[in-house]
Amino acid sequence: MLIKQVYIENSNSKKDVRIMDGKFAAIETSIEPYQNEEVIEADGKLLLPPFIDSHVHLDATLTAGDPEWNESGTLFDGIRIWAARKQKLTKQDVKERALQTLKKQASHGLQFVRSHVDTTDPSFTALEALLEIRDEVKDFMELQLVAFPQEGILSFPKGKELLKTAVDEGVDVIGGIPHFEFNRDYGVESLKYLVGLAEKYDRLVDVHCDEIDDPNSRHLEVLATLAYETGLKNRVTASHTTAMGSYNDAYAYKLMRLLKLSEINMVSNPLINMHLGGRFDTYPKRRGLTRVKELDKNLINVSFGEDDIKDPWYPMGDGNMLDPIHMGIHASQLMGYHQILDSYQFVTNNAAKTLNIEDHYGIEVGKPASCLIFNASNFYDELNERKELLYSIHNGKILVQTEPQVKKINF
Repeated sequence: MLIKQVYIENSNSKKDVRIMDGKFAAIETSIEPYQNEEVIEADGKLLLPPFIDSHVHLDATLTAGDPEWNESGTLFDGIRIWAARKQKLTKQDVKERALQTLKKQASHGLQFVRSHVDTTDPSFTALEALLEIRDEVKDFMELQLVAFPQEGILSFPKGKELLKTAVDEGVDVIGGIPHFEFNRDYGVESLKYLVGLAEKYDRLVDVHCDEIDDPNSRHLEVLATLAYETGLKNRVTASHTTAMGSYNDAYAYKLMRLLKLSEINMVSNPLINMHLGGRFDTYPKRRGLTRVKELDKNLINVSFGEDDIKDPWYPMGDGNMLDPIHMGIHASQLMGYHQILDSYQFVTNNAAKTLNIEDHYGIEVGKPASCLIFNASNFYDELNERKELLYSIHNGKILVQTEPQVKKINF
């Protein structure tokens, strides 16, 4: 396959890209097609690496309103409603909803997804379902699964044993929720426990960390210290960290040094954080978002996730990563032209670092030929105008192909 004359990641000059045997074989100014070679004439279109969702909950997807709607819009009501909904989970229920969501995400150019799955369910219904789904979707989606103790590790009966069992079942990543534990001591102990499991069983770490507007919620410093001292470093991710938006500047300045030393990854979920955050404020009302702009400026890796798609925490969502980018750059005031132009990084290259998949991700000769072609010449135009995803190509295979829309305006 030969892709002709594309702008690779907002470059100023067009390139030809050859794909052979599922890999990028050549990237040059001009390449002559072989006889009978499939040619995509993409003159002046934008070529990007595949989209990545760094943080989503496929076990809860498409359950909004069941058994009730989260009318308060708080994180804690979402947890309460999910606790009721998961009582009637079946493997088929989880698989059908997850597969529907993954196919929708794939239609928008996603090829890599990290999903958290609740392990405070002794039956492991959702975990077993998603472990099967991980294998079933591997031809079009690389799915990482995080063992996520939604109701705590120390604050839930046999929480430690359940988390360890989930690791034995074959999850890729170990999670936690220290701010939801009964007290700070439990939160700190839970982090030490889960990081210890990651060391012992060679797993990645991704913790729901300080997802609260409380400026006294400071588990991030503990997680970053553990990442630094154990040497796990960039194998560790802190998700949400919305309390950082409430920290005073002196403490935040001190924290930045530790975060840089630790090489930890950060995930912000702009749609959900903006929706759930500040719910207990009157005015002024906080945005409920971590310090994305400052983290990015300090070269601390930040990626975006969609987090929730029509579930007890978020009543909307379409599986399109352009939505969290759009919300994220507005809420973080990353609205300079070049900031907008480069904002695709939050769901591509930055996210690849978060998932630890850099060895087989990116538009480079020798790497798997996975990429997206948009009907725009740069990402500024794409994000503004939401032009069609013309092609989603995964390991050299076309997954999605779209004909540009024809619109007639009669005035």
